[in-house]
Amino acid sequence: MLAPVYGAFDYLRQFQRLLPRGRIWHRGWGTLQAQYLLTLMPTWVRLHERANNLLVDEFPCSTNELLPEWEATLGLPDPCTGPLDTIEARQAAVCAKFVARGGSSVAYFLRLAEAAGITITIEELAPFRTDRNRVGDRIWNEDAAWWWVVTFPPGTDPADAQVIVCMFETIKPAHTQIIWIYSPGVEPHEPTSRPSESVSDQPGIAAVAESAD
Repeated sequence: MLAPVYGAFDYLRQFQRLLPRGRIWHRGWGTLQAQYLLTLMPTWVRLHERANNLLVDEFPCSTNELLPEWEATLGLPDPCTGPLDTIEARQAAVCAKFVARGGSSVAYFLRLAEAAGITITIEELAPFRTDRNRVGDRIWNEDAAWWWVVTFPPGTDPADAQVIVCMFETIKPAHTQIIWIYSPGVEPHEPTSRPSESVSDQPGIAAVAESAD
């Protein structure tokens, strides 16, 4: 539902209806009194427009004037985003962090990346099972039950990709590990780090990045 929009004459008509009753209080359009009152109505029009703008600006994914307040509320910029130079980047970071309400499903992490402006793919790995797999399938060990592969689309800006890496590594389930693929078609490697290691200390991520180059 769109917010109502009123002009100066709309407010003048409503204002005249509130005037006292009497011979000197005219409610027409052509009187000197109406012309004088009309000079006051643009103020109410501006206030109404500002109120309508607040309906859009109060939401984090469409905010502009309240962007600093939303950043302060959500703790941005944070170590994952780093300094953000453009309004669009700051808005995307606010929106992504606001929708990050918690979850561990594939759909949840896909929505987080989409809110940050990147369409990724996620594959959950599993150990090789004789009753499920067939000849020619990749043989993963038992630890693969806790691994998942995140693949970035071609042409992803490295800085944007690092934001996703930092965010996912911060909020992912602690017992899982992510294998990062920076170029589609690259075969995932077995991670060589433990879940407790920091992002910068994970050689598995570096290995995949190098193979993508």
